[in-house]
Amino acid sequence: MNGPLLRTALATLILSAAIVAGSPAKASEALQRLAEPRTHAILRHAIAPGTGDPPGFTLGDCATQRNLDERGRAQARAIGAAIRDAGVTVDQVLTSQWCRSAETAALLDVGPVREEPALNSFFADRSTEPAQTAALRRLLAGLPAEETALLVSHQVNVTALTGIYPRSGEVVILRVAEDGGLETIGRFLLE
Repeated sequence: MNGPLLRTALATLILSAAIVAGSPAKASEALQRLAEPRTHAILRHAIAPGTGDPPGFTLGDCATQRNLDERGRAQARAIGAAIRDAGVTVDQVLTSQWCRSAETAALLDVGPVREEPALNSFFADRSTEPAQTAALRRLLAGLPAEETALLVSHQVNVTALTGIYPRSGEVVILRVAEDGGLETIGRFLLE
C-alpha cells in the first residue's frame, strides 16, 4: 500500500472508531462542525431493507423501488431532530431522485428540499460514477462559504466522494477546501 493510500485508510479507520451508534451527544458534537465555513453534510438514505432496486425499477415510481421501512422513517426523523436540537441551520437539502432518499430528505424536516441528479445512485451502472462524482465535487465547491447544505444520497455515491462505506442513515461531515478538495471532519450514526 502506497503512502497516500495508507494515510487515507488510517484516517478512515480512526474516524470509524469515532462513530457512536445511537448517541445524540456525539451527533450534536459532530453537527457543531457544520457551523464552520464551507462545511456540509452528506448522508446515506435512512434504513430501506434490501440491496439495490428490484427488477423493473422506474425512477419516479416508488412502487417499483426499494423504500424506507418504519425503522428508516423513524431514523430520518431522529437525524432531523438531532440537527434541529444542535441548533444547526441548513440552507438547503439536496437529494437523490430515488424515493428512499427523497423521503429521507423530507422527513429530516430541516430545510427546503431540492432534487439533485448528481446524487442519484449509480449502483446498477458504475459507468456514470466519475461524471456524477465530479459534478458533486463542483457543486460542493461552488456553494457559498457561509451556507450549509445537507445532501441525501446512496452508499456508492458517499463512498465515491469520501472513501467511507456508510451505513444506512450515517451522516458524514465534510469541509470543502479552497482548492475544492474535501476533508472528512466528522461522522455519526443514529439507529
